[in-house]
Amino acid sequence: MAPPREHAPLAERVEELLAAGGPLPLVAAGRPVLRRGTEPYDGQLGPALLARFIEALRVTMHAAPGVGLAAPQVGVPLRIAVIEDPAPVPQEIAVVRGRVPQPFRVLVNPVYEPAGSARGAFFEGCLSVPGWQAVVARHAEVRLCGEDERGRAVDEVFTGWPARIVQHETDHLDGTLYLDRAEIRSLSTDEAVAALWARPSPEAAAEALGFRLP
Repeated sequence: MAPPREHAPLAERVEELLAAGGPLPLVAAGRPVLRRGTEPYDGQLGPALLARFIEALRVTMHAAPGVGLAAPQVGVPLRIAVIEDPAPVPQEIAVVRGRVPQPFRVLVNPVYEPAGSARGAFFEGCLSVPGWQAVVARHAEVRLCGEDERGRAVDEVFTGWPARIVQHETDHLDGTLYLDRAEIRSLSTDEAVAALWARPSPEAAAEALGFRLP
């Protein structure tokens, strides 16, 4: 499927994307839309089209599968992202990483700031960088402000893994990929992570691969 026309009005481009039905094609690293940042959402799609686009993001996130998806990852430079995490991991991992289930959420015009000085470092991947993971040190707790899909204000503190998800997705909206924040010596294929580093925390990987943890 050809990507939506670069300079077409946003509503027209989104209609073209949705016309094929099903999961939307994901944009991989190297495409400029992932690096240019986004424009704030201010009614460009209208309520009905916005609802259809959000549902398409949800379907695409589930199909990938992933725990978050930002509009630029499907070629749309709007400040919109979705998150959802059933947290299907062993209890030992869930405790160390602070990973708890998150219901489906829509983030419109989100921004975050650290809430406290604590940081955590774990392997992280991205649907736009398939096949690879790297350790990223992120704020352990953040305050997220923005709106939901109905225009209602969001002002919420996220901790642990949910904080990591909202940082990752909000970064996408600023043209930042997780690799920009990663310990590059930790870069590993999915297969290597599964075989060698499938542990609650990355201390062994840091020692073996030669990078520092916060």
